[in-house]
Amino acid sequence: MTEDNPAATEHHLVAERRRKLEALRATGFRFPNQLRRTALAGQILSTYEGHGNEALDTEAVEVAVGGRMMAKRVMGKTSFVKIQDRSGQIQVCLQQGTLPEAVYKAFKGWDVGDILWARGQLFRTKTGEITVRATQVELLVKALRPLPEKFHGLTDQETRYRQRYLDLIMNEDSREVFRRRSQIVQFLRSYLDAMEFLEVETPMMQSIPGGAMARPFVTHHNALDRQLYLRIAPELYLKRLVVGGFERVYELNRNFRNEGISTQHNPEFTMLELYMAYADYRVLMDMVEQLLRSLAEFLSGSASVGYQGRTYDFSAAFRRVSIEDLVAEHNPGLDRRQLRDPVALRAWCERLGISVQPGFGAGKLLTEIFEKTAEHRLEAPTFVTGFPAEVSPLARRSDADPFLTDRFELFIHGREIANGFSELNDAEDQAERFREQASQKTGGDEEAMFYDADYVAALEYGLPPTAGLGIGIDRLVMLLTDSASIRDVLLFPHLRESQGTGPGPG
Repeated sequence: MTEDNPAATEHHLVAERRRKLEALRATGFRFPNQLRRTALAGQILSTYEGHGNEALDTEAVEVAVGGRMMAKRVMGKTSFVKIQDRSGQIQVCLQQGTLPEAVYKAFKGWDVGDILWARGQLFRTKTGEITVRATQVELLVKALRPLPEKFHGLTDQETRYRQRYLDLIMNEDSREVFRRRSQIVQFLRSYLDAMEFLEVETPMMQSIPGGAMARPFVTHHNALDRQLYLRIAPELYLKRLVVGGFERVYELNRNFRNEGISTQHNPEFTMLELYMAYADYRVLMDMVEQLLRSLAEFLSGSASVGYQGRTYDFSAAFRRVSIEDLVAEHNPGLDRRQLRDPVALRAWCERLGISVQPGFGAGKLLTEIFEKTAEHRLEAPTFVTGFPAEVSPLARRSDADPFLTDRFELFIHGREIANGFSELNDAEDQAERFREQASQKTGGDEEAMFYDADYVAALEYGLPPTAGLGIGIDRLVMLLTDSASIRDVLLFPHLRESQGTGPGPG
């Protein structure tokens, strides 16, 4: 066992802790669960922040606290520990004369990482720290694995993602990210509920995956003896509900796409998807702008959002620009008159090193060029409008220009945050676009859509003029918590199989 062999060191420490637990069991230790807290660390510190020792003595404030022991100092007849609960840390003082001798002796054998309960009166130490002078203390849980060394904490990213529980124990910043994520989701729900949207749930296992162009995960239902797909989007089911008369619906949903993993992509992710009858994509752009502004102010009291060294002002109007204008702006050698010429666009894609399929039309080629040359340059909040119909099989065609659709995508820091459009409610047009998608799938495009006959039937009953919106919650949380990777905002991100021998999911 040496310092340059961490695995051997940890193995030794685990073995020692198991021996301690065995000895505890011999005394009748059964992981007690009858002891209750009367206060949390954060509540105590905020409530009595202005109290001096004299005031604390006068009030004789007694509390019962419980949490994980994060630090331990044994100094003869007096010892101090820091215990951590969900609200923070508080110090507990243990004294040989105040506690039964057997209890104090037993405490000396307890380890950092163990979970304790203590009851006592508050006082301030000579250094001014509010502390619980324990009159009772009990071991609740014996931790068998040691925590990371306290001065360096848990800094290895791989371990943080694979053993999130350990990351949350050691890193307050990580705990704060996930508290903030919960606040963001709660705000979105409250915002939409106030607008009379109805929260609903739609199937996660679908016979036909629809609502987006993506490669699905495939599963098999034994009892039904049929192939099912994990949903890639809830869109087609939500719009069925609008047909049925629920004119404002939303779902905070988990989607699954059998695609790559990166700092911005995870195979399962969270989306907010909503549909509003008697509205169009312009209404949604206004709504998204106000929603994000209100959300930023709710979280920090300011409409300014700092992310990765840059500051974005959500109080200013978001830029609105068409995809064709952006392609022209960032490809000065491409003649604007050729933006719908498939021959010229294919040649430009070849020049840029973009791989294209034989069946790509002008709309798909134009979008590929946009994604290669312009998308990553959209730093400030920008609504990109006018996406081609070829890449928007569910969006309504523009009345002024049928090559395009009434659709937008919102980009911030070069990343897509939201996608919205006026919904296609012409059943015959939708059927034709499904047929085009099915043809592309037959031709080898694994991300093309299936033909959904039941959805076409729903449209034939009549979908009122409707606008739909999807917001990527994970990327939104990244932005609002200044997190560089999507793995930082997912409690349990998907990772490649671990090659190590340590604990945790592979």
